[in-house]
Amino acid sequence: MAGKYVIGVDVGTQSLRAMVFDLSGNPLGSAAQPYTTYHDRVSWAEQEPADWWNAAVACVHGAMAQAGVPADEVAGLSVDSTSCTVVPVKADGTVLRRALLWMDVRSVAQAERVTATGHDQLKYVSGVESAEWMLPKAMWLKEHQPEIWAEADLVIECQDWLLHRLTGRWVAALNQVTCKWNYAAPSGGWPTDLLAVLGLEDLAAKWPQEVLPIGAPVGTLTPAAAAALGLTTDTVVAQGGIDAYTGMLGLGVVEPGQMALVMGTSTCHLALCERGLFDSHVWGPYPDALMPGTWVLEGGQTTTGAIVTWFRDQFGAQAEADAERRGVSVWEVLDEQAAAVPAGSEGLVLLDWFQGNRTPLRDPRARGGLVGLSLKHNAAHIFRSIYEGTAYGTRHILDDLTAAGFQASGIFACGGGTKSALWLQIHADVCGVPLYLTKVADATCLGTAVAAAAGAGCYDGVVAAARAMVQVEREIQPDPAMAEAYEPYYRNYVGLYPALVETMHDLADRG
Repeated sequence: MAGKYVIGVDVGTQSLRAMVFDLSGNPLGSAAQPYTTYHDRVSWAEQEPADWWNAAVACVHGAMAQAGVPADEVAGLSVDSTSCTVVPVKADGTVLRRALLWMDVRSVAQAERVTATGHDQLKYVSGVESAEWMLPKAMWLKEHQPEIWAEADLVIECQDWLLHRLTGRWVAALNQVTCKWNYAAPSGGWPTDLLAVLGLEDLAAKWPQEVLPIGAPVGTLTPAAAAALGLTTDTVVAQGGIDAYTGMLGLGVVEPGQMALVMGTSTCHLALCERGLFDSHVWGPYPDALMPGTWVLEGGQTTTGAIVTWFRDQFGAQAEADAERRGVSVWEVLDEQAAAVPAGSEGLVLLDWFQGNRTPLRDPRARGGLVGLSLKHNAAHIFRSIYEGTAYGTRHILDDLTAAGFQASGIFACGGGTKSALWLQIHADVCGVPLYLTKVADATCLGTAVAAAAGAGCYDGVVAAARAMVQVEREIQPDPAMAEAYEPYYRNYVGLYPALVETMHDLADRG
């Protein structure tokens, strides 16, 4: 074995994090550094690639210093990144313009043109192209900045550019190209004929031709990269993937039937399947996205933790004062108050579509609501109804997956939302499925370290690495009595959309 330690580098939207782990998955050192996002126009979001590299150098040094381990004992390193942050570059890696961040949606019209083709390749993305993805962004670059397009030898992603800085090699990530570039191995790989329909025939030559799955070795650090990072040229660099997908590995989601629940500002649901299920209303099915031979269905709620924070900011002054007086967190006070309210919030149902519904309704004009208010209800009722309404949203996605043929054996949760024991128990009760929490809260960095350990040969693939490095620390079983109590409220939640959709759309259009 080349070394005893591995490094996971997570290139997030607001900052980069690096963490050093031993081969049992114990975190030994970490560091984080923010960088700037530029919003020069409405719907635009750009970043400077040099900022990613500078942050990676600083954070690897910081994490290694905190860990106190010898550089020559670091066996491997891997990088995850946000999904589809696109940058045009020269063959030597010279950047030609700022990167278009994943959340940059200037290419809505281009995405609509991709969807309008009705191309068979779109069946792997549920038939609808997103403005966040590669093809629409590439179309925008070609149409609006033709001089940069002509000069670009490659049009790639953040992760690809960083791997080139680390190893000198241009390779594409199977996870990224499958989920965001319309690549599909069962249909021959690259969407060549779709590119032709869209007038993007020249794009294929601007993509790396080698495609590697998560955990595959890319190469070793170049002398320049090793010197910059304070590591050695023996350190193996392994292919990573989209941050949420490496988070699946960091949660130990490696068996079909398991699902990752990433509870943050929004919530992401990643279901691992043994075959392609094409009748759901979520994104996918994505072939080979996590591991070759498996499929992933990806659901999402646009606002979950964001609603919790919104409530605190708008209506939490009294709870903040109580928390300060008691010397505890405001969240502890809010949870205590909500826990005293019966299941169903005494007749309240919250609709969690404050920023539209991503899945399974796929309605960006859906809007949030609170139905059933009476003079008996107080702030605690409303706060509990937020926990319940967001859990109903997860159940709605889970029911859609079940109808398509996916049977959830367990939900593995991570993210800021897991700090609330009440919110977790409500999810388990509403969904009727056990929830599992793992020892290391930062599942994304751990999952990227799992990829590094596999790529460095410390384990025989990412499944073996995840089983060795991820430990389940807590299990939350659903309470059958509570599940029964929630059932009518969940049915109300589902029924309110068709009852209110015209009103919601009218209000959204006038808002």
